[in-house]
This record gives sequence, C-alpha cells and structure tokens, in this order.
Amino acid sequence: MRVLIVEDEPLIAMDLEDIVSESTDADCVWARTLNEGMSFSQADVDFALLDLDLYGTTSLPVADRLADRRIPFCFVTGNRHGLPARFRNVRCVGKPFRRTDIAQVLSGLRW
Repeated sequence: MRVLIVEDEPLIAMDLEDIVSESTDADCVWARTLNEGMSFSQADVDFALLDLDLYGTTSLPVADRLADRRIPFCFVTGNRHGLPARFRNVRCVGKPFRRTDIAQVLSGLRW
C-alpha cells in the first residue's frame, strides 16, 4: 500500500509520514508542490493526505485527479473554509492536528 502526502511544510510532512508508518504498513511518497502532487497522483497510490494550500496555490487539482481515479483522500489543512462544495463530504482534519486525528482517519480505511 502507498500513501501520498501533499504538504509544503517539511516538518508537517515528516510528522504525517511517521503517523502513517506507526499506524499502517503503507509506504509514503511526499510531494511538496502542486506539480509533484499531480505527478504522484497519476502513480500507484492507495490513499492521500492533502494540505489544501501549497506555496500560493492549492492541491485541488490533485484532489480532482484522485477523485476521478476513485482514490480516497483526506484534507489536512488549516483552511477548512477554502474547500469547494464538491469536496464538502471529503474527510478533513484541521491543523494543528493531533496524531490520533490522523491515526483515526487511517484506521477507517480498507487496506
């Protein structure tokens, strides 16, 4: 299994990767930019954790691609109000998050 982490803050990305590693047997790939996220979203991933705001842009194109491919994802963002209506039913964990918040999201997945 493989989890895509789209996050522009390295410390947060490393924390998310640690939580994924502790909670699952999945491998992680990390994208820091929209372009990297778009590339990885075309690859073999099973789930994604997406920061909404990335260096002056958003991860919404990545979310759209994942949704088109029917790959589940969760937003991990401090900007919950920036989510468009089409993603209102997607799981969203606010920043700052607790480790248990992310672990709970992961535990609800069918690996």
